[in-house]
Amino acid sequence: MRLAELTAFHVRIPLRGEIRHASHARTETDSLIVRCRLNDGSIGWGEGLPRHYVTGETIEQAWELFETVDLDRRLGGSFDGLAEGIALLQPWELPYSPSDDRRCFGNSLRCAVELSILDAMCRAEGVPLSAVTRMVPETIAVRQSVPRVRYSGAFTAHSAWKQWRRAVQLRLFGFHQAKVKVGVEGVDDAMVLRRLRRVLGSTFDLRIDVNEAWTCARLPERWERLRPFGISAVEQPVPHAEVAGLAALRPRLGVPVILDESVCSEADARRAIEGGWCDLFNLRLSKCGGFLPALHLAALAHQAGLGYQLGCQVGETGILSAAGRHFASSVANIRYLEGSYDRFLVRERLTVDDLTFGFGGYAPALTGPGLGVTVDLAAVARVTVRQHTRAFN
Repeated sequence: MRLAELTAFHVRIPLRGEIRHASHARTETDSLIVRCRLNDGSIGWGEGLPRHYVTGETIEQAWELFETVDLDRRLGGSFDGLAEGIALLQPWELPYSPSDDRRCFGNSLRCAVELSILDAMCRAEGVPLSAVTRMVPETIAVRQSVPRVRYSGAFTAHSAWKQWRRAVQLRLFGFHQAKVKVGVEGVDDAMVLRRLRRVLGSTFDLRIDVNEAWTCARLPERWERLRPFGISAVEQPVPHAEVAGLAALRPRLGVPVILDESVCSEADARRAIEGGWCDLFNLRLSKCGGFLPALHLAALAHQAGLGYQLGCQVGETGILSAAGRHFASSVANIRYLEGSYDRFLVRERLTVDDLTFGFGGYAPALTGPGLGVTVDLAAVARVTVRQHTRAFN
């Protein structure tokens, strides 16, 4: 078996409303969808979301990489079944510039390509994507197989009324965790958290995501204002350029520190572990380069005595929602789980299947072959800006 062709689609996904946090605000998102065809006719799909403020890449740069990188030399080998296909994909890297010591530029493209190939290979063998987890030796200590998973909620920088309404909805629908975006200029974070606590109660698990908005110099002061609201964790409180300063500040906070924008690759993760910068990694498939790299990062965190959560990126469609569901149902000890906001967030989910979580944030594991979902070709056509096909010899 071998690759026959890869087709990239630059799609523009409209959101159901403006999503705002300290790093960015958007009403639509440009994403990269990749369709893989194997020489036996098996089709697979993948998705990546380039974010310049996360991995340094734009949609234009990801598109240029797809058009110019020698994919035939890197991925053109033959493989006999899923195990050999995984062995072909695991060492695959895009060419990095000498200045990219983080080795994460191009991760959204790598994710989209890798997922499309894994989806096609799993469909060819009739197994779900979650089966990949138990075929990677490094994951032996973090494997699980569960029939359902549970997602947490999220609060962005909406108006007070919308935040109150969201809090009531989460409480009525049985959620137990939520992330609150803080650090947005002009927003009183203490007032927001006070308002949410009044609705959600004192036992509801609330964590905050600062999206790099604070500095090491201001972190103690900002944190002291929010400490009274029973925050369970702090995500990416300072910019990546200042992340080493967390080694000294982290013990003073008294709650776990999660790194997101500062953990996009194995190089990032090893620096964070060696420097003592955090307690958890936020793993997001697109920024980490795909399903296999995210598995390796979870295993690395576990080995180092750290935790991890599975995050998502604003604008993910049903393709990445499905991939995240497979990851969550096959990887143990995920502290917080984000994603599957499809019906509430995007106007085009690109899948026939609705993967939005249900009551309490619960959602079933996907058991069908590959991603276990059907891509809506008409929806892909509606949002496609351009497409390009790469054939393999």
